[in-house]
Formats: sequence, C-alpha cells, structure tokens
Amino acid sequence: MNTIDGIAPAPCEIQKPKTKNLSMPTHITSPVRIEAAGNKPKIIDEYIGRANSRHEAASIAHMRSPGGWVEPGQRPEFEEFTIVLQGMLKVEFEGGSLEIREGQAVIAHYGEWVRYSTPEPNGAEYIAVCMPAFSPQIVHRDEASEQPT
Repeated sequence: MNTIDGIAPAPCEIQKPKTKNLSMPTHITSPVRIEAAGNKPKIIDEYIGRANSRHEAASIAHMRSPGGWVEPGQRPEFEEFTIVLQGMLKVEFEGGSLEIREGQAVIAHYGEWVRYSTPEPNGAEYIAVCMPAFSPQIVHRDEASEQPT
C-alpha cells in the first residue's frame, strides 16, 4: 500500500467517461449558473459536475456570496473542499464554528452537519469541490426550523 508521510490514502473510485473513444481533453468553455439556497442571491458557477459536464464523481464551482448571506444547514452525502479567494466564509458545525479567510481552506466531511454564511459586509468569493458531485438529492438541507442537535 502506498503511503504519504505514513498516511494511507483514502479509497477512491475513478469514474470512467460515459463517452466512448475520447481522444482529447474536454474543454469547458463556460460554467452553468446554478440557483443557490439562502436568504440572499448568491452566484454559483459550476464548471465541472452533474449540471455542466455530467460528471458524478466530483463537482467544481466558483461561488460569490454577498455580505449577510446565510444558507440552511445541511448534512450532505459528499465531502466538500472549499478554498476562500476573497473575504471570509463562516462554517458552523455541531461543535462550534470556523472563520475561513482568504488563502485558507476547509473540508466539510460526509454526513457532518454544516451551515455556510458570509457575515462580513463584502461577502466572500470561493471555490468549492464536492466528491461525489453536488446534487440537491444528497445535500439534505435543513427545514427552516431545524437546528443542529
């Protein structure tokens, strides 16, 4: 078994392309705009994922959320890797909260309750990678009245 600094890599399934005879890389010329959950308009541009490239193994999206934006909590069936490009992304979890700032990253794990928000006036810009790809069917958002237990 290969290890990196004594840590065994997590098992990973590679999705084989559904298109036969791919002879060149796939050029994604533009993202698909996805409707966002939350109390204010947020821009989600999906470059890779179920909506744009039909990939189910992973999704990659560029997010821009305004100051004061907050979305419902969720307990997703995917891991979400987020890198903040500008501003601050607040990540609440059952044991507290984190403030992820420009140049920092956070990993929300499969089945873990989290709620994202951008409480600072200028909002935030960030890249989110979900594995497997984001889907409304596996995000499991809270009802409006639900809170973490």
